[in-house]
Amino acid sequence: MGVFDRVEKQIEGAVNRVFARAFRGDVQPVEITARLCKELDAEAQVLSRDKRLVPNDFLIGLSKQDYARLFPYSKTLNAELIPELRQYAGERGYVFNGPIAIHYEERSDLPTGRFTVDSEAVANVVDPGASASAVRRAVLVLEVNGVRHPLQPPGLVIGRGSEADLRINDPGISRRHAEIVVSGPEGAQTIVIRDLGSTNGITVDGEKVREAPVVDGTRISIGSTKMLVHAPAGS
Repeated sequence: MGVFDRVEKQIEGAVNRVFARAFRGDVQPVEITARLCKELDAEAQVLSRDKRLVPNDFLIGLSKQDYARLFPYSKTLNAELIPELRQYAGERGYVFNGPIAIHYEERSDLPTGRFTVDSEAVANVVDPGASASAVRRAVLVLEVNGVRHPLQPPGLVIGRGSEADLRINDPGISRRHAEIVVSGPEGAQTIVIRDLGSTNGITVDGEKVREAPVVDGTRISIGSTKMLVHAPAGS
């Protein structure tokens, strides 16, 4: 029996014990489980010879009827699924770059019995502790996975290691990957991003660069993590 078959049967047994009497929807939990495992296989990205990065954030779209029947049990279902997904990933050399999260949404365009799965690799970001007032005062902020970091002199180092100012748990990011340098007087500051000799480099507005200016609207990709620079309007 292959790894997938064994894990699928383990999850099916656990799920059926929990939902045998409570869940009667046309979409069965074990179907979702199988799709999540296949999503890991389909989206795996090579990091090294024995490691591949896989998504850790999943959005499951369900029809109105299936959502109404499944969502009340979603916490219990996730508590069963997540440990098994971790085991499945571990046995195949898959790496998550943050906690596994499974979300559910109602989709009016789906018929009963059909569902969709969208996924992405979302890195865990260690907030350096900037206050809300510091974010509001900043001319520009760097937004990473929904968390905003003010870009103030002298700037910050981005990396996976403990010495980085902005730590991102992404296996595609080096310990000291890049630095954003903020210089000049207030109101006339210059901001640039520089690669610090990282393994995978940096991409700014779709182009691989060693150094590039940073302005409102600049999009930065490091490892599998996407960042956006913007003014903190509406903070």
